[in-house]
Amino acid sequence: MTPVLSVSNLTTHFHTADGVVRAVDDVSFEVAAGETLGIVGESGSGKSVTALSILRLIEQPPGWFGPKSRIELDGQNILELSSKELRKIRGAEISMVFQEPGTSLNPVLTVGYQVVETIRAHSKISRSEAWRQAVQLLETVGIPDAPLRARDYPHQMSGGMLQRVMIAIALSCKPKVLIADEPTTALDVTIQAQIVDLLIDLKKKFGMAIVFITHDLGVLARLADRVAVMYAGQIVEHGTAAQIYGEPGHPYTKGLLTAVPRVDKRRGELAGIPGSVPAATAWPAGCRFHPRCPSRLARCDQESPPPCVIGPGHTADCWLHTESNEP
Repeated sequence: MTPVLSVSNLTTHFHTADGVVRAVDDVSFEVAAGETLGIVGESGSGKSVTALSILRLIEQPPGWFGPKSRIELDGQNILELSSKELRKIRGAEISMVFQEPGTSLNPVLTVGYQVVETIRAHSKISRSEAWRQAVQLLETVGIPDAPLRARDYPHQMSGGMLQRVMIAIALSCKPKVLIADEPTTALDVTIQAQIVDLLIDLKKKFGMAIVFITHDLGVLARLADRVAVMYAGQIVEHGTAAQIYGEPGHPYTKGLLTAVPRVDKRRGELAGIPGSVPAATAWPAGCRFHPRCPSRLARCDQESPPPCVIGPGHTADCWLHTESNEP
């Protein structure tokens, strides 16, 4: 399939008083129309900075993009667009749903007005027509009594309803790409399931590409077609959801999956990955996961492993695979 969004060699760094923060280092991936790419990893892995980079929401300075970085939407490099050209794309061709809907909405404006505001920013239609479309969108995302609830203020809605409003705003101009940055984190498990089901239905209805960012492998399992596992600013494994969940190739991916509670196994002490993600100002030499890796080799702390193909469309950056394939 032809990708609608292609990210190549994306590098996003920040100059700070503590040094250069290498938040995203040489990240590449693609997503096609009607496809969901899940990006998963611990906090501090670079997932959200990757999302913000795609929309060029990184303030420059202190942030800057590497010279080889490319973010292409239908072949057009977003990093080369002017501010005026970017405003036409944001919300219209690429939209984003943020993690905290309560802080993303204006508390002194009704939710309906905020949907209308987005629609009219990208189309020349009357306010009454925009209001009709806004109510229709709120109905589409499952808000009951949408004509009435459109006149509510954010504080009058639950977290789940607010997230549905954010999704309605993101869909208001029928974007080609929807980026969802941990949209279920602040919600209880019942509402999480409803939001995931909603995104699945909307993807089928609108045929858009979705980049779904999360640290929750359980949520991602129901939604993603392909999965990219991020650690320390890099994608360390990439494959279909079936490959990642059924045959994980990187020790970090295996650790994440082992830490997920299983309903089909007896309850015991949950496994965990020792240590934590290192500071982005001081990534370890060699494989960045080696200080926490139970399977590390002698070369892991000296040389960064190349991507190794371990299946059709399935790669893992790990010396274990490289050495096992050597004659």
